[in-house]
Amino acid sequence: MAANGINSVALPPKDGFASGPLSPGEPAAPGLPLRSPNPLTSKVTSVLSTSYADAEFRDALGLLDERGLANSAETRRQLRLDIQKEVIQSNGDIITEFGRVADQLRRIGTTIDKLNRSYQEMKSHVTAAHKATSSTLDEASNLIAQRQDIEKKQHVLKALREHFVLSEDEEASLTLTSEPVDDRFFAILAKAKKIRTDCEVLLGFEHQTLGLEIMERTSKHLNQAFQKLYRWTQKEFKTLNLENPQINSSVRRALRVLAERPSLFQNCLDFFAEAREQILSDAFYLALTGTSPSGQEDRSVKPIELVAHDTLRYVGDMLAWIHSATVSEREALEILFVSDGNEIAKGIQAGRENDLWRLVTDEADGTPEFDAVKALNELVDRDVSGAARVLRQRVEQVIQTNEDTILAYKLANLLNFYRVTFSKLLGTQSVLLESMSNLETEALRQFRSLMRDHIATLQGEFQHTPSDLGPPDFLQESLKQLTSIMKTYETSLASTGDREADFQPVLAESFDPFISGCENMAKTIKPPSVSVFLINCLLVAKAALAPFDFTQKRVEALQSRVDEHAEKLVASQYAYLRTESGLDTLYDALAPLQATEEDIAKLRTSDALKPDVLIAASQNLDDFLPSALMDAMENLRHLQDSKLTRDITEEATEKFCVDFEHVEEMLISADEAIEQGQTNGHAGSQDGPQSLRALFPRTTGEIRVLLS
Repeated sequence: MAANGINSVALPPKDGFASGPLSPGEPAAPGLPLRSPNPLTSKVTSVLSTSYADAEFRDALGLLDERGLANSAETRRQLRLDIQKEVIQSNGDIITEFGRVADQLRRIGTTIDKLNRSYQEMKSHVTAAHKATSSTLDEASNLIAQRQDIEKKQHVLKALREHFVLSEDEEASLTLTSEPVDDRFFAILAKAKKIRTDCEVLLGFEHQTLGLEIMERTSKHLNQAFQKLYRWTQKEFKTLNLENPQINSSVRRALRVLAERPSLFQNCLDFFAEAREQILSDAFYLALTGTSPSGQEDRSVKPIELVAHDTLRYVGDMLAWIHSATVSEREALEILFVSDGNEIAKGIQAGRENDLWRLVTDEADGTPEFDAVKALNELVDRDVSGAARVLRQRVEQVIQTNEDTILAYKLANLLNFYRVTFSKLLGTQSVLLESMSNLETEALRQFRSLMRDHIATLQGEFQHTPSDLGPPDFLQESLKQLTSIMKTYETSLASTGDREADFQPVLAESFDPFISGCENMAKTIKPPSVSVFLINCLLVAKAALAPFDFTQKRVEALQSRVDEHAEKLVASQYAYLRTESGLDTLYDALAPLQATEEDIAKLRTSDALKPDVLIAASQNLDDFLPSALMDAMENLRHLQDSKLTRDITEEATEKFCVDFEHVEEMLISADEAIEQGQTNGHAGSQDGPQSLRALFPRTTGEIRVLLS
């Protein structure tokens, strides 16, 4: 590139023109064109025509500058020669290098020729080999395709066998009794049930033989598996400890699975109930006697028959044992049958439409709605039915041999307590509850029988009224007995709304006959002793019944009868005051009269207001008043309620005072009428009828004071 730049400046042009201006005296070379007559102009024109923006020109100037040459003619001439020399040397070097390249290219060409010949040879060999192996390759391709098809079929077959066919080990685990019933057994059983369900898909294809064969084989294995599980469950039931809170989960799972086979599940329940019934019966017999049914004595047990000397405690201990056993049985069976999210119920639901837990089923009536609690109660009731029969025999014997009335009622109340308790525990339909109801009825019947016998023995005492008109002894004793009965009933579980109605039969047997006996006794005495005697009896009966809330209606009825007899005593006391005061005749005469002119006119002709009669009445009244109240109270001395005695006497005296006030008013009105008549018709006369108030001077105020 430097050479090019130098040539563009210093070398002569290719057309042969001289590179520099000729001297004036130098002749022009022959054959060359004539120069411009003005060389300077040509020089300037050449310089001005040069483009300094050209890259080659700049490079040439850079090279000259690097040489450090002075700008002189000699230098310019020598520069040209040097440059031409360098160009020649460079060209020689280039030619030498291109010679070497040519040698290398020749060697490369030789190698390529050898490669071409080798390629052609290999190509011919490959073509021949391909022609020789083409049939083999075709056969291999067919074999590979067949192998892929076989592999697909093997995969399908493997999937079919894994999903629809049980292995020999799995079949052995399902059917052989020597194999355990564990998680693996239940997993294989679930797989077999799924296979039988999925066989329905196979039956939907055109060829159903495979589905039928698999379903038949699987159903056979399933039946054998359920039989094995059924026998295993029965074996486990024989040794199952319900008192252990950690009951084997395999038993619960087995029951859930067996629920899908109604007959097997029902047989298991029956077997379990029979086994538990026998176990509980033996345990109850051991608790009663301290000896097992086989005759072996257990010293760790305190026999109820020896420890409970009291009859009531004996029955109570037996009932408490039955209740405890029932509660324990129910809790254990809840763990066994209803635990783990009610899985047993779900199995039953899937197996037979809520009908498996029913001890008695009737498919003709349709499948009833499943009630797990009721089914559990029925199973518990079956378990304790054997012990319940022993209990009923013992309690019936106690009831029949009992001769104590109160004890008979306490037994009935105790049985009522446990009957209500068992109804809450087992529902309203159970053998145990029926036994409790029958025993309660028997105890009440015995109570009524003993009460009637007791009343029959007291018939002789009903004929003799006490001299003090107090409650007879048989009534006192019957009320003590009734109080004990009411305290017993108060602790019973009868509902608040029905307590009074339920207790009415007891009152009819243990209370009403004695009150009727008192009324019959009262028929032999005269008034007012009749009312005094009956009030005493009624008050003591009321006092016995009043503390209890379930006898309030009867208390109100007794109070009403007391009020009736109190009214009779008020009338008797009032009649006594009128008779003993001597004012009976005067009261009768003045009672129908009023302070009118006509009635006052009648007073003047009345025999009751004659002076001698009034004087005698006044004197008799004065003699009576000092002791009148004491005498009246003495009439009711046998009435045992002193407050009632005062109230009756006060009411009678008040009535007596009211009547006396009327007499006083009539006498005053008569005197006023007499005075007015004397003033109008007999003015100044000193002789006339005597003042009635002067003959009968007592006032109502005085009477009230003396009788208060």
